[in-house]
Amino acid sequence: MLVTQQPVLRRFWYALTPLHVLDAGPRPFTLLGERLVLWKRPDGQPAALRDRCCHRTAQLSKGFVDEAGRIVCGYHGWTYDCTGACVRIPQNPDGVIAAGARVESFRCAARYGYVWVALEEPLAPIPDFAEDGDAGFRRIFQFHERWATSPLRFMENAFDNAHFSYVHKANFGIHEQPKPSGYRLDVTADGFEAETHVPIRNPAHGHRITGSTGAFTERHLFNRWWLPFVRRFGCVYPESGIHHIIYNCATPIDDAHIMLAQWLYRNDAEADCSTQELIDWDRPIVDEDRDILEATDPDACIDTRRRIEFHMESDKPGLLMRKRLLALLQAHGEEEVFRPAPPRPTIPIQTRAGDVTAPSA
Repeated sequence: MLVTQQPVLRRFWYALTPLHVLDAGPRPFTLLGERLVLWKRPDGQPAALRDRCCHRTAQLSKGFVDEAGRIVCGYHGWTYDCTGACVRIPQNPDGVIAAGARVESFRCAARYGYVWVALEEPLAPIPDFAEDGDAGFRRIFQFHERWATSPLRFMENAFDNAHFSYVHKANFGIHEQPKPSGYRLDVTADGFEAETHVPIRNPAHGHRITGSTGAFTERHLFNRWWLPFVRRFGCVYPESGIHHIIYNCATPIDDAHIMLAQWLYRNDAEADCSTQELIDWDRPIVDEDRDILEATDPDACIDTRRRIEFHMESDKPGLLMRKRLLALLQAHGEEEVFRPAPPRPTIPIQTRAGDVTAPSA
């Protein structure tokens, strides 16, 4: 599926960048192939416009924010409010502004310390991170980085118990135990919930993470997937009662790249396990996933009737994602758009010694 070619995907909220990044001024971002400019208004709320001045097409992200919280083009100073209307042309001292002088604006909101944008009328609200704002949990911003993969590849991998023994064998994966734990899957209106128990290796440097000291421990996972590309990794360590809950938004930049946003929520205190320890624990895990996912084809097939890939029992969560995404497209009059297969090479046929011809069509 080529995400930029599926219009319905424009009708969801995506996490673009931490809100504090905009303290330094406007920033560019590409979402589903659309080049945007983001900035923070005086009330602390973000705004998003197309990153293209309607005068001479300069990127507005090269400009600045004025005292009134409007964005000013760095080329000639044309100024726009958060609705995209041009409100000032410095070269016109009489204040005349041409009718229709404006830039397209997009829905923009601040949530969980991030800027969220929907390019068109959203089909669903921003997913609820239940732990956010709960006094029993602390929020840690872990990762915000560009990956060369697609959002579906990331989401499938997040529910793939079969890869632990191989991709993560250097830390928590049990290489000698490759049989994956199964999920109990419950379909919801906006995705699904998935519960499982996963045994893991518990190396010494992970003892403060898990709260236990044995060579092995268990994760009780209450995971969730929201259409199209948000997930909850709801990890509880039963031995210690520690919750290690991760939320991800795999924000599609284009057909082959995502911006990965990762939040962590813990029900312990900084003195129990520091922020840096938690980042250092999850860093290699994320890097291992990134390394293998960037080695896959980002054009992940959602219509399995095309038989581009083969599957196994542990692929059930990913196959459910593909089914739900295909149904979403079809409910909005779309079919999967994918990259055409390259033509097969012509193989010469040798008819006699020294004679080589191409096969007939």
